[in-house]
Amino acid sequence: MDREPSERADVCVVGAGPAGALIASRLASDGQKVVVLEAGPRFDRSKREQQMEEAIRPGDHGSVWEMGGDRDAFSASGDRYYPLNTSRVKGVGGSTLHWQGMVMRLHPTDFDGSHDTDDPAWPVSYDDLRPYYADAERAFGVAGDADNPFAPPRDGAYPLPGFPPSYSDSLFAEACEELGITMHSVPNARNSEPYDGRGPCVGYGTCQPVCPSGAKYDASVHIEDAEAAGARVIDRVPVQRLETDADGRVEAAVYATPDGTEHRQRAREFVIAAGGVETPRLLLLSAADEHPDGIANSSGLVGHYFMDHLFAGAGGTLDRETRQNHVGFLTSECHQFYDDPGQPVERVADGETVVEATDEALSPLKLEFLNYAGPSPVELALSGEEWGDTLLSSLRERYGNSIAMGGLVGQPPRKENRVTLDTSTTDDHGNPVPDIQWSWGDRLERSLARANEIQHAVLSELGVDISWTVGPGDTGPAYHHMGTTRMGTDPQESVVNPQLQTHDVANLSIASSSVFVTAGSMNPTLTIAALALKCADHVAERL
Repeated sequence: MDREPSERADVCVVGAGPAGALIASRLASDGQKVVVLEAGPRFDRSKREQQMEEAIRPGDHGSVWEMGGDRDAFSASGDRYYPLNTSRVKGVGGSTLHWQGMVMRLHPTDFDGSHDTDDPAWPVSYDDLRPYYADAERAFGVAGDADNPFAPPRDGAYPLPGFPPSYSDSLFAEACEELGITMHSVPNARNSEPYDGRGPCVGYGTCQPVCPSGAKYDASVHIEDAEAAGARVIDRVPVQRLETDADGRVEAAVYATPDGTEHRQRAREFVIAAGGVETPRLLLLSAADEHPDGIANSSGLVGHYFMDHLFAGAGGTLDRETRQNHVGFLTSECHQFYDDPGQPVERVADGETVVEATDEALSPLKLEFLNYAGPSPVELALSGEEWGDTLLSSLRERYGNSIAMGGLVGQPPRKENRVTLDTSTTDDHGNPVPDIQWSWGDRLERSLARANEIQHAVLSELGVDISWTVGPGDTGPAYHHMGTTRMGTDPQESVVNPQLQTHDVANLSIASSSVFVTAGSMNPTLTIAALALKCADHVAERL
């Protein structure tokens, strides 16, 4: 394709994931000249069934989304190793190409800092984002039901009806009813019926790493909308740095083509939508005489306050079948312990306390009922030494009675957790790679332990033979990168203002989870989308 820069552009967007795609679509539809620069390739949608087959075939075939190598090199020098490349995608569509597709709104308590912790408030409220949340749900085609008594207030129904509970959800319901724990549906960015030219989910069950049917939303949908409205999208052109003019405004995004040639894309406004790791990295790579610590970094906070969600889970086996109608994504959760994680759990019938109350500071808890727990038949077959009828008999005995709960716990913002540059290691263009300096802390570990306590109570009530627990010492991230260019009103304490515009550079905005002030414990993509749509409105006002 032609990778020469456009002669005229009103807006240059860096990144073609969900934030960049929505911004490009909205601004192009308003008549603005938009150029999108994407580091990764454009994937052929017609090959997704082939990708699915490759993903589930036994053996290590590498990433079906072509991650790895010098292009994606990174370092992890913190107290905890951070496996950055395990779950990210560079390409048109970004991480939505292989995400799970769960889309929840953050709670008002996340924004106003009223959790029983010392987490700071955001400079925007839930009500500020409420209309943008609704727009984002329509853009994604969210399927959901209004049955969650703990959800924040909303106006109107979800665009699509929710998915029915899975069979294993019905098993969990018995135990939860005994314990006074409320189950409810999960809003999903996948079609429960035809929507926006895409068909309904057909149950492949391979949502991660690939949805072959196109029922699950990915950001290439809005990239195509943007192109139809006149936007230009250039793939395989990683931006090397941003250059400023004498007035301190961004003059050009310097990008490299596959043959190594550098070009300068000029525009009136620039938006970085490259995620919580590559966004601060680009700002730091843009250091120059006029901004020696990186662009938009007068506060010195670019890269700081890196956050993620940590997984808590437990599971085992039950003396009955659990996996009928396996669908591959969550259909039920519990947000009862989100705003009040320290509340006790008691049996309804006799009032016996199963989990004691606590007044210790805890992060919000999001609990999940996993309907895809346990090994696959292929995994069981490959790990054994049996053959023929003996193997078949063993599979029938061992498969289909696993059951588990999961959950997410958000990290508190800690300044020492950060993304910086590792000058000792370079990528395929000679740039320092990102270095993740990651640690946990007491509150996070207490919160993970609390989630495990509640999970064990439910599983025990159900009669599960609990054989594994993931939590507080042995767990890992959900790969939700947040907080590295935090939002605020004080230029000394933040990188962007409530309009997502950097304090230092008037024509530079950031639309990413990197602007999150706190992590909450909800999957972040719907909030990313809401903030992106808000950012687009503010950029449009300045054009």
